[in-house]
Amino acid sequence: MTFTSARKLEHIDIVRKGGVEPQETTLLEYVRIVHRSLPEANLEDIDLSVKLCGRELGAPLIITGMTGGHPDVEPINAAIAEVAEKFGIAMGVGSQRAAIEDSSMIHTFSVVRERAPHAFIVANLGGAQLAKGYGVKEALKAVEMIRADAIAIHLNIGQELFQDEGDTKFSGVLEKVAELVEEMPVPVIVKEVGTGLSAEDISALRSVGVKCFDVAGLGGTNWIKIEALRSKAKHGAPLRDPASIADLWGNPTAIAIVEARNAAPDAYIIGSGGLRDGHDVAKAIALGADVGGFAAPALRALSAGREGLERYVSQILYQLKAAMLMSGSKRPQDLWLAGITIWGRLKDELESRGINIGSYLNSRAMTLLWRRRDNDI
Repeated sequence: MTFTSARKLEHIDIVRKGGVEPQETTLLEYVRIVHRSLPEANLEDIDLSVKLCGRELGAPLIITGMTGGHPDVEPINAAIAEVAEKFGIAMGVGSQRAAIEDSSMIHTFSVVRERAPHAFIVANLGGAQLAKGYGVKEALKAVEMIRADAIAIHLNIGQELFQDEGDTKFSGVLEKVAELVEEMPVPVIVKEVGTGLSAEDISALRSVGVKCFDVAGLGGTNWIKIEALRSKAKHGAPLRDPASIADLWGNPTAIAIVEARNAAPDAYIIGSGGLRDGHDVAKAIALGADVGGFAAPALRALSAGREGLERYVSQILYQLKAAMLMSGSKRPQDLWLAGITIWGRLKDELESRGINIGSYLNSRAMTLLWRRRDNDI
C-alpha cells in the first residue's frame, strides 16, 4: 500500500468526525427564491431530469468525488454508486492517483461501475499531478478503470500548499488541460475542492475548450482545514500553519456560481460547496448552476448504512421538488426564470466584481432560451 493510499483513509476519517467547515459561509443565505402561491401546477408535474455535460440525469444532483484508493473505503464507493444508480444522479470518485500508482487499489474505484452500470460516473485526477507529468495516458487509465462518462481535473492548490507533503509547483496545468480536452474521448470537468473557481479561471479554461465546471466554493468542506487538522494530529501543531486562511480564504459558493455562469454562459456548471439540503440546491440552480453537488454529507449519512444515504438523497429531492413547485418551476432550469432576490454582502461582492445583478438575472433567461433551442438542457 502506498503513502498516497494511506492518506486517503486519513482524509475520510477526518471528514467523518466533522469540524472541517470554515467560519466563512456559502453566502447562499443572501439569496431568496420568491414564493408563488399560485404555481398552477401539481407536485406530480415536477420533472427533475436535466442534462449534465450532454448526458441526461434523473435529477440535478451529483455526489462529488472524495473516496477511493484504500481497501477500507471500497464499501463507501460501492454504497454511493448503488444510491446514484437508484436515483439516476451522478457520482464522482476521489483522486485515482492511488490506483495509478498501485494497481491493487483499482477495485476500490472500479466497484463503482459494477454497482452503477447506468449512472453518470466521473473519473478524477489532480491538476498538481498534471504539473508533475501526468497527461493523456494517465487520464485514459482513470477513465477506463471505471468506464467513466467524464473526467474531472481537480484544482486544489490550497490543500497542496498546507499538506505536509503537498506539491508547490502548479505551472503548466492549463496547457495540460487543453491537451486533455483535445484528446480525451469523454468530457473534461474542471473542479475546485472547496475554495471556489473564479471568473478569471473559468474564462481561461473556457478559452481552451473546457465546457464543464464544478465551482466547489468556500463554505463547505475545507481541505486546507483538513490538512491542518491532519498535520496537527501527527505533530502536535501544523507543519504549515494556515492561520486565518483555513477559515476565510476562497470564493464563496454563491459568488463562484454567478461568476462561472457570467463568464461562460454556455457551460455546464455544478454548484457545490456547502450545499446541505434541497433548498440549497434550488438556490444554487436559481443562481445559474445546472446541478447541485455535495460530498461530505454523503459520507456522514452513510454512518447509518446505504439506507441512511438513500433517505438523505430522497429528502433532498423532495425538498427540491417542493421548492420548485413553490416557485412556479416545473423543470430544474425553470428556476433560472424564477424570481429571486440577492442582497447584503453577496450583492456587494458581486457588484464589486463588476457584475450587475439585474443584468445578470436577465441573462439567465437568455441562456435558457439558447439552451432550449439547442436541446442542451
